[in-house]
Amino acid sequence: MTQEIRDTLKILPQGPGCYQFLDEKGRIIYVGKAKNLKKRVSSYFNKHQENPKTRVLVRNIRQIKYIVVNTEEDTFLLENNLIKELKPRYNVMLKDDKSYPSIVIKNEFFPRVFKTRNIVKDGSKYFGPYTSVAAVDALIEVFRKIYKVRTCRLNLTPENISAGKFKVCLEYHIKRCDAPCVGYQSLENYNKNIAEITEILKGNISLIEKQITIEMQHYSDEFRFEEAQRLKEKLLLIRNFREKSQVISNVHYNLDVYGFAEDENAAYINYLHVVNGGIIQAYTFEYKKKLDETPEELLGLGIVEMRQRFGSESKEIMVPFIPDLILSGVEFIVPIRGDKRKLLDLSEKNVKQFKVDKLKKSEMLNPEQRTTRILKTVQKDLHLKEIPWHIECFDNSNIQGTDPVAACVVFKKAKPSKKDYRHFNIKTVVGPDDYASMAEIIHRRYSRAVNEGHSLPQLIVIDGGKGQLHAATESLQKIGLYGKIAIIGIAKRLEEIYFPEDSVPLYIDKNSETLKLIQQLRDEAHRFGITHHRNRRSKSQVTSELDQIKGVGKETKKKLLSHFKSVKRIKETREEEIASVVGKSKGKLITDFFKKK
Repeated sequence: MTQEIRDTLKILPQGPGCYQFLDEKGRIIYVGKAKNLKKRVSSYFNKHQENPKTRVLVRNIRQIKYIVVNTEEDTFLLENNLIKELKPRYNVMLKDDKSYPSIVIKNEFFPRVFKTRNIVKDGSKYFGPYTSVAAVDALIEVFRKIYKVRTCRLNLTPENISAGKFKVCLEYHIKRCDAPCVGYQSLENYNKNIAEITEILKGNISLIEKQITIEMQHYSDEFRFEEAQRLKEKLLLIRNFREKSQVISNVHYNLDVYGFAEDENAAYINYLHVVNGGIIQAYTFEYKKKLDETPEELLGLGIVEMRQRFGSESKEIMVPFIPDLILSGVEFIVPIRGDKRKLLDLSEKNVKQFKVDKLKKSEMLNPEQRTTRILKTVQKDLHLKEIPWHIECFDNSNIQGTDPVAACVVFKKAKPSKKDYRHFNIKTVVGPDDYASMAEIIHRRYSRAVNEGHSLPQLIVIDGGKGQLHAATESLQKIGLYGKIAIIGIAKRLEEIYFPEDSVPLYIDKNSETLKLIQQLRDEAHRFGITHHRNRRSKSQVTSELDQIKGVGKETKKKLLSHFKSVKRIKETREEEIASVVGKSKGKLITDFFKKK
C-alpha cells in the first residue's frame, strides 16, 4: 500500500458514492459503488482477500478517486454509466449480443417503421430487441397492412413536398401507401397512425381498440359506412395481432420480470417487459465475471442496465431474490404462486435455456471444456479435494460361488481408457464372499501400483453398498492410501452413494451428470467383469477326466472323443482297441489312469 493510498483512506467520506481504482499508468482498472465509501474502500486493504483475482486487483492499485452522490440510488446509476463508459479491466463486462433485431420509428417527417440491429441516438424510438426475426418481420407487415406506413427513403420535408419533387410509386397503386410524398396524406393524419403504432409496441393495444371503436361508431352514426367498414377491418387486424401476442394472462399486469442463472465464469439475466398481461419485450444477456461479485450485485447491475436501455418505468419488478439495488418508488417482489410466479418461472426458463445454449456452443468448439465442467461437477457433488481426472471402478462377478472374478475399469478425463482395464481371478477367497473378494482385489491392485510406482486415481468407485465399501476401505488402510484417494460406493437399489465412515447415503439428482458418469463406470465394470466370468465358466464346463491324464494332449483327446463318442465308452474299452486309435504308449497311459480310479 502506497502512502498516497493511506492518505486517501484517511479522508474518505462516510456517505454514498462511487470509487475508482487506478493503476501505475493512471488507467482506471475498477469502478465500484458503496453505501459508505470509507468503510467499503478500506475493506480492500484492511483484510485478507480470499478471491485470488481480488488480491491481484489490490496489488495493482496505485491511486483512488471517488465521486460523492446524494442518495444510495444514485450510486447504482452512476456505477452503471461509469462501467459502460470506462470499461475497467476488473469490472464485470456486459456481453452484448448485437444479433437481436429491434423495431425503430425513425425521427423524421413522415417517420418510417423498420427493422434494425443498430441503435443510433438521433431521437428515434426503438422497441426490442426481439429474439425472433420472423416475429419482427410479421409485426412490421401488420403495421403496413393496417396503417400503410411508407417504405421509401425520400426526404419528405414540407418544403420538398410543396415543391413537387416527388411522384407516386407502385406502393400507392397497390394501396400499401397513401402517398404523403405528393400531399395525398397529411402529416397530422400520418403521425396519428404512428402514435397508434407506438402504443401497440408499448403493449397498450386495448387503448387503441377503444379509440377505433369510438371512431367507428361515430362514422356509423353519421351513415358514413365505408369509413366505418375500413375502421372495422383495422380493428379486426389489431385484435388478431393481440390474440397472437398475448402470452401470459388476461390480468392486465404492467411490470418487469428478471430471471437469473450463473456459473463460475458468467452471470445470465433474462428481462421480460409485461404490459397488460402480454410480453412486449424479451431480452437475455450475459455478464462476464471478473472478481467475486455476488448474485445480488449482478442482478442489480442488470436491472439498472435494462431500465436505462429500454426506458422502463415499471413500479413493480418480479425477481428470484432481492437484488442489491434501491430504486425510489419501485417494489421488488419474489412471487410464490399465481400468475406472477408463472411469469418469473417463464423468465427463469428462458435464462436457463440461454445458459445451456451458450454452454453447448462453447463445448462444440472446445470438447475439453465439457470434460472439465463435468469433472468439476463431480468434484463439487462428491466434495472431493481435487478434480477426478483418473477414476477406477471395481465389480465382483460369481454364480453360486463358482469361478469368482473381479473387474477394474479405468476412466481418464471422463472417458474409458480400455488399455488400462484389468481382470482379477480371486485367489484367496473360498465361496461366494463379495466382501472378502473386494478386499483382495483392492489390496492387489494398489499394493502393486505403489510398489511399481504407477499413477494412482483421484477417485475409486465400488459397485456395492456399505459392506463392499468397508472391505475396500480396510485394504486401502493396510496399504497406507486411505485418505489419499477418495473412495465411494454406489448401491444398485436406489442408486445411493455411500462414503466411508458415514452411514447416511447421498442421493444425487437422477438427471445429474455426476450420477450419469458414476452409473456409466458401474455399468462398464459390470459388463467387463461378467464377460470375463462367462469365459471362465465356459472353459470349466467343457473340461473332462481326459484333461487330468498326463501325456494326453488336445489332439489325442480329440481323436478319442471322435472315435468313442464319450469318456464312459473309453473307460469300458480294452487297451488294445484304444491303442489302435492313439498308439500303444498313450493307450496304456489311458487304461492305467482309469484302472486306478
